[in-house]
Amino acid sequence: QVELVESGGGSVPAGGSLRLSCTAPTHVFNGDCLGWFRQRPGKAREGVALIASDGRTIYADSVKGRFIISKDSAKRTLSVQMNGLEVEDTGMYYCASDPRYGGVCSGWRAYGLQYYGKGTQVTVSS
Repeated sequence: QVELVESGGGSVPAGGSLRLSCTAPTHVFNGDCLGWFRQRPGKAREGVALIASDGRTIYADSVKGRFIISKDSAKRTLSVQMNGLEVEDTGMYYCASDPRYGGVCSGWRAYGLQYYGKGTQVTVSS
């Protein structure tokens, strides 16, 4: 198992912003596909933003233009800046990693990633 620790969740009004962060072990941080997934009430877990080991980013259509994923190698921190939050963004957000596929984010949409943190709650009110 890999220890991924999220922080930064909270409650904001619609239109507001939040920044989530996740720390990970060095070998995970440097070599894995990393990402943020969420589980909204009554829905399956879904990927929202991912970053490959080479820095390439992927976003779900629902968050494009609003969420920005980044990583800081020196601090071993993965972050997602969430702007223009909508009520539909409410849910539990999970940091995730996957060492398979050499750092490429392969199959994430259908299969998710291999490891997940415990999650942090994001609540957006109208």
